[in-house]
Amino acid sequence: MERLIYVASTRDYNSCVYQHEGLARRFGAGAAASALEYAHSEIFQAVSLMSLRRLTEELRRYMESSRESPEAFLNAWQKLEPYRVAVPLRVDPTIAELFISNIKIALAVLRHRLAATPDRPPQGALPPPSPAQRSPLPFRS
Repeated sequence: MERLIYVASTRDYNSCVYQHEGLARRFGAGAAASALEYAHSEIFQAVSLMSLRRLTEELRRYMESSRESPEAFLNAWQKLEPYRVAVPLRVDPTIAELFISNIKIALAVLRHRLAATPDRPPQGALPPPSPAQRSPLPFRS
């Protein structure tokens, strides 16, 4: 997942031209752009064909490598859908839809796992009372 996001980020969002100063200096701008476009397509294809289990694991590792909390990461990815910019310009629309659908499922799985973590109260729930706050319930006989 990291490679896909990185290579996709070398594409200019306004012109759709891939740019990398180091590669351009060494091989020329055109060759660098072509190589990056090819790499983007190849990596995208590989990620798109991953099993949901593997994609979820890749996304979990990417999430953990980010500087964001898991909650913030999941909120951003589920609301803003930044993974859409990882789709190459020249890709079969069905593969693109499959990729987007699989990412959404992987995000839902990660959100479910996060909510199910035993040391975390469910979102919106109050934390359990501390022992000092607990009082015995009055029982009536």
